[in-house]
Amino acid sequence: MHVVMFGDQHAESLGGAQVSMRLQRRFLEKAGHTVTMVAPALHGRRARAVAPDAAYVDLPSVPVTADREYSMTWPGRRTDRRLDAAMAARGRVDVVHIQADFWGAFIGYRFARRHGIPVVHTMHNRLDVGIEATTPFPKLVLRALNAWQRRALGRSPHAPEERGHDGWAYQRRFAARAAAVTAPSTHFARRLEEHGVRPGAAALGAAAPGRETGVDVIWNGIDDDVLAEVLSTLPADPADATAPRRPRFVWLGRMSPEKRLLPFLEALAASGVDAHVEVIGGGGQLRAARRLVEKLRPRADVHFVGRMPYAETLRRIAASDAVVQTSIGFETQGMTIFEAASLGTPSIVSDPDLAAELGSGYWAVGDGSTADPSTAALAAALRAAASDIATGTPRVPDPTIRERFRQSSRTAAMIEVYGRVTA
Repeated sequence: MHVVMFGDQHAESLGGAQVSMRLQRRFLEKAGHTVTMVAPALHGRRARAVAPDAAYVDLPSVPVTADREYSMTWPGRRTDRRLDAAMAARGRVDVVHIQADFWGAFIGYRFARRHGIPVVHTMHNRLDVGIEATTPFPKLVLRALNAWQRRALGRSPHAPEERGHDGWAYQRRFAARAAAVTAPSTHFARRLEEHGVRPGAAALGAAAPGRETGVDVIWNGIDDDVLAEVLSTLPADPADATAPRRPRFVWLGRMSPEKRLLPFLEALAASGVDAHVEVIGGGGQLRAARRLVEKLRPRADVHFVGRMPYAETLRRIAASDAVVQTSIGFETQGMTIFEAASLGTPSIVSDPDLAAELGSGYWAVGDGSTADPSTAALAAALRAAASDIATGTPRVPDPTIRERFRQSSRTAAMIEVYGRVTA
């Protein structure tokens, strides 16, 4: 098959969805398929660092963040013409796979409609939570976003007009035009279905009149090859991993409000734990995070190590005693804690939904059943983890996660979805 993926951001930019798309592409190609990736062009240093790649269709774009990491392409007829011209020499497209929530999704659905191609839409984000965490007037932003979506997509002859203006209405409008909708976790798929976000029956085509399915759960995977390489460097003696030591914590991700890096640093100082802490990643809150550490002077030593290649990030996770996950309600999978579990590293987990998916091998923040965003609860969890690690009695992750989250198995599951919508 020829699969065309659409993203809001270039696959070489920073972000969990982008990492997932790069992995999906590689394993689809290993399985004999062709992948084209359509996204806004990169800018600045990131653009100069990325080698030319024939699989990428980079659309004209403008930067939307101060660090020029992220950009946007305006969906419209001019972009449609540019995209069609770029795709003309690439042969028949079998599936449009949208892994976007904004302009990338608009552009992808418009392309699929023009060419009569079935759409698989992977929904990565809790829009309501993310927009509330990052914008000053979230309800107004959602109203504007819904209006933009209606204008960009127009009316669908196959779907009833969705008149809502919250985040769920926005996602329902997309889903009604898709032949399949996937989610990267059970809890997010359940939430989507509870709010009526399901693939449109008519979008499934004449071969299946009236058919309507739920949301397919397909976890984001971990690179089989890199995982094997990192695992080969771990101590052969399991006792080495549980020896008493000064705890080593890792926080990693995009430094933006919904990820709650600053509350983590506040809790770290309040906890009083003596630990080595690495903060991996970048983003708009880096400068504020550095200033906060200088102001609070936690007992732990905190090192901001910046962005790292995927393999090196996994090695840092494997070398740590615990990964700290601090976002609440935003993550639809929380990939870092599953990467950690695959490497035998436990996590400190703030979001009860993510903790439930892990099953074991974590320290809960709060009572474990209700999300607790307080500094006191996170500080208590940090102290509990530090104490267990220091005495050589850390939590032990579920050993089955390693096999269940290999990208090869996740790609095989997605290929089944592609086959269903093209049958």
